[in-house]
Amino acid sequence: MLKGKQTLSLTGLRFHANLGILEHERSRPQPIQVDAQLHQGTQPLLPADDDIHSVLDYRKVRQIIIDECTAEHVNLLETLIGKVSHRLMQLPGVIGVRVRIAKLEIFDDCEVAIHMETGQW
Repeated sequence: MLKGKQTLSLTGLRFHANLGILEHERSRPQPIQVDAQLHQGTQPLLPADDDIHSVLDYRKVRQIIIDECTAEHVNLLETLIGKVSHRLMQLPGVIGVRVRIAKLEIFDDCEVAIHMETGQW
C-alpha cells in the first residue's frame, strides 16, 4: 500500500475575536485571521473508505478554531495562539500543528501576527 505524509491546511479564516489589552480592543471584537496546518504523519494515499468518518473532518477543525478564539476575552495574542495550538494537538491523529493568528486592524500600516509550531514536523 502506498503512503505519504499528510497535512490538513486552513488558510485565511477570518472572523472577529475579543482580543487585546488596549481600551478599544477590550470594548469590541476585532477582526483576526487564522491559518493552521495539522500534520497527520504518514497516511495511506487512499483512506480506508470514502467516508468522512475515516478522515479528519476539516469542518470540525474550523469550528474548533472559531470556538477557541471567541469563547472569552483574551489579553494576549500569545495566550490565544497557545490555546488554539493546544486544542488542535488534541485531535485524533494530529502529530504536529502550525498556527498563525494575525490582528488585521491593530495598526493602519501593517498587520501583527504570531506563529506557533508544536509537535512533529
